[in-house]
Amino acid sequence: MTKKALMVGLGEVLWDLLPARKALGGAPANFAYMASVLGDQGIVASRIGTDQLGHDACARMRELGLNTTFVQQDEQHGTGTARVSIDVTGQPDFTIQERVAWDFLEWTPAWEELAANADVICFGTLAQRSPVSASTIKRFLTKSQPSALRICDVNLRQSFYDREVLHRSFCHANVVKLTGPELSTVADSLELGIRSGEDWLARELLREYRLRLVCITRGPQGSLLVSDEETVEHRGFAVDVVDTVGAGDAFAACLAHHLHLGRSLEEMSRSANRLASWVATQPGAMPPVDHQHLSQIAGIGV
Repeated sequence: MTKKALMVGLGEVLWDLLPARKALGGAPANFAYMASVLGDQGIVASRIGTDQLGHDACARMRELGLNTTFVQQDEQHGTGTARVSIDVTGQPDFTIQERVAWDFLEWTPAWEELAANADVICFGTLAQRSPVSASTIKRFLTKSQPSALRICDVNLRQSFYDREVLHRSFCHANVVKLTGPELSTVADSLELGIRSGEDWLARELLREYRLRLVCITRGPQGSLLVSDEETVEHRGFAVDVVDTVGAGDAFAACLAHHLHLGRSLEEMSRSANRLASWVATQPGAMPPVDHQHLSQIAGIGV
């Protein structure tokens, strides 16, 4: 029996305050949940307050089968929230609260051990908006094994990023995932070149930071995966969208699952697009699903 991969979602955990309800979210938490759904060991490494929202977050993670051992508790700062509005196409817009618990991620012996044991670490740019968390995330990544997959899932929210955050993140990553508009912003910020075209810009990013893979997600239009050896394009799947919150995180988890198993770019592209498309048909980022249902909806063997 193959040992489960230990996949860490490192960074923010928060409550998405949607028009009609609140839902547990934050890209690292969404990633860890979907990794667990895929049969891996998904771990959330984050920080919450000792307030009611923090209590509710831990309770919800446990309901979802997530290990909360590495979720720190902060007595000085509250649990993070993000107000979310959904447009007519299902696209979300986030207004994210500042100076919350996950802005103060703390380096601990437990996190050092987790970093050393991780097979996959998925981190983003948002959680590095504060110097404290940026330093902790950098330390976590440098303490990981050279063989670990370090996926930077770019999430350019509001003004919570700059050139230094992008450069530092890519230096510590071996896989970068981002949207088409994010790629354009990154290319301008890092001065990758003046030529247009996602394929060319992805290859510049790949070369500049010696990455293993660059993944560009295109929403309903699918994705583009670019490695040194090949380029794989997928046209996506037509679905009835409820909201797209968490679809990109599901894509990242599926990508990590297949990369860790050494599967082809074609297979991971097809499966990741299927899973992301299904999540977009469900409300929220962590819809309930069992392994049998997963095989039916996404054609994924786990």
